[in-house]
Amino acid sequence: MQTKDEYIECKASELKEWSAQIDSLTAEAKSAADDVNHQYVEELDALHDKQKAAAEKLKELKESSGDALESLKETADTTWDDLKTGISNTVDKFK
Repeated sequence: MQTKDEYIECKASELKEWSAQIDSLTAEAKSAADDVNHQYVEELDALHDKQKAAAEKLKELKESSGDALESLKETADTTWDDLKTGISNTVDKFK
């Protein structure tokens, strides 16, 4: 079983990696044709919202303890899955 610090470190690492992917997608969108760029913008806006939710959840995890931590882990895992799926779908859509 992971400790709180290990869990948070894992989530922080994943968020950092995914943030880099979102930055890369944003750069691609800027160089895309106008019609494709519009589609990218909508997808990236949704990803940025999910990224912000994950960052907020990470902050809550760092500040939590005991039973609150266990409850937050469940919602954090859902938030992370949502962001991961969103990135994967966006990458697949614009390949």
